[in-house]
Amino acid sequence: MRIETQVLVIGGGLTGAGVLRDLALRGIHAVLLERRDLNAGASGANHGLLHSGGRYVVTDPDSARECARENAVLKRIASGCVEDTGGLFVALEEDKDEFIADFLSSAAGIGLTAEQADLKEILEEEPSLHPRIKAAIRVPDASINPFLTTEANLDAARRLGARVFFYTQVTSMQRDGKRITRVDAIQAKTGETVQVFADEVVSAAGPWVDQIGALAGADLHIAYSQGSLLITNSRLVNRVINRLRPPSDGDIVVPGETVTITGTNSIRVENLDHLRTSASEVDRLVAEASKMVPALETARFIRVYAGVRPLVLADPKEADRAITRTFTVFDHEKDGLENLVSIAGGKLTTYRLMAERVVDLVCRRLGVDDPCRTAEIPLPGSEGGQTLDTGKRLERLRVPAPEGEVLCECEMVGRQQVEEIVTELRKNGHPIDPNAIRLRSRLGMGSCQGGFCGYRTIGYLYERGFVSHKKGNELLADFLEKRWGGIKPMLWGEQLRQEQLLEAIYCGSLNIDGNL
Repeated sequence: MRIETQVLVIGGGLTGAGVLRDLALRGIHAVLLERRDLNAGASGANHGLLHSGGRYVVTDPDSARECARENAVLKRIASGCVEDTGGLFVALEEDKDEFIADFLSSAAGIGLTAEQADLKEILEEEPSLHPRIKAAIRVPDASINPFLTTEANLDAARRLGARVFFYTQVTSMQRDGKRITRVDAIQAKTGETVQVFADEVVSAAGPWVDQIGALAGADLHIAYSQGSLLITNSRLVNRVINRLRPPSDGDIVVPGETVTITGTNSIRVENLDHLRTSASEVDRLVAEASKMVPALETARFIRVYAGVRPLVLADPKEADRAITRTFTVFDHEKDGLENLVSIAGGKLTTYRLMAERVVDLVCRRLGVDDPCRTAEIPLPGSEGGQTLDTGKRLERLRVPAPEGEVLCECEMVGRQQVEEIVTELRKNGHPIDPNAIRLRSRLGMGSCQGGFCGYRTIGYLYERGFVSHKKGNELLADFLEKRWGGIKPMLWGEQLRQEQLLEAIYCGSLNIDGNL
């Protein structure tokens, strides 16, 4: 396949999607390649926290300032992806009083709204908090669905003529002097080779940004910082809860629609494709987070997952927590390249600003004068000021059968919604499988982790003729295996009993492992 375009974007996470939308809004023809599906890297392995800037206001004010600005922008343009929960920074008895004063003065210095709250009032609003907190500060944190946000950006870009290719991995770059003349890729599902000829190339590949740069002879110094997060089977808090101390392990608790997400930690890793969270890490995160929210000690944890932060490394000996969370745009002039731009660092919260800075540079190179409009134009699904309301999912299920059939009770996903997703996947030429549906609906992300909705969804795909023969069995096994990877470190109590039930269903009754 031969593709000619003005700009090639590499990376289908939130930043890459934001770059694609910004380019499309400025009238620039662009194509995006992603080696897996949307949000396959850090954009799909975070806690969904829309930072107010509070977490970094004392230790990393530049990053805090960026987050504070973009928090307000995203609440406006991506309201349909955001639940404006508000946030709290709470201090325990062992936390230093000096940090409380530093937090308030630093917040005032960057214009972040931060108000010390009445403790009795806070404990009434958040009964799961530790009863002996000594201080609480309100901040405008929120919860954001990163999958919805990425898909909304891609949808907006497609409507303006941009093209997106999933499961298409960049394998090499051809360079003539100071310019990349051709980018070669291969489509994993078909084995077809793709050759892209672009005036400009943007690498928004997240933790893999240095590997993409190396294909063109560009040198980037990136630290791979793994962070692990735990999910409970229920929502324990109403607001984002942060520990009122310098960033550390287990100091964030986020209400993530139907669940609670807690973490995180920071561990330097070398292998990006084989992340692992140990049982001892799980124990430490539960112990630390439980100091703020004691209910986490006895909560049922259903899954652990890990992502890698691509931190821009100034000093190889610098500790991960000390590295700034702001971002860097590389124009690669020092590498002798005129048409490659890379973006690294940053936060989910700052993806739109990151994209704006990248596209500003690309426009200067292309001689395009159109200004950025992504901070003013709402994303699809947010045009009318909609908000992310989990309860609204029930409305989608109030239709007669078969359209009203429920496929996933945990996340309230019905046949009609799955039909819409499959139709869109087919329209855009993307593979149809349970994992693709999961990323676009949350199907399989609830308490049973795909145990019941997995075989229902495969049945639907057979019924609609999207799979045949043994293909459905293969897709089901792959779906369950991917879910199992995040369940293994959580096998105690109620979650262990849940897995014993699913083993009886799939191995004892359905013989999925072929041992009967």
